Amino acid sequence: MHIHIAYFAILREQAGTDEETRETAAETPADLFAEIADAHRLHVPRKSLRVAINESFADWDSPLADGDTVAFLPPVAGG
Repeated sequence: MHIHIAYFAILREQAGTDEETRETAAETPADLFAEIADAHRLHVPRKSLRVAINESFADWDSPLADGDTVAFLPPVAGG
């Protein structure tokens, strides 16, 4: 299936892009993150991220469907 992935902040820097579409067999965001972490050599631990599917926060074990947009969101500092 094709999944559109959005990267923000440090993940964007590490991946070298702010978005991509991947052909994947990943069934969950956890599977997808493992795949892209390896492909892009991401150094952000999954436990420090939130995930959204189609602009709604989701669990890491939520099922993915063809055409979904998945965003991996690192912690944000602000003030």
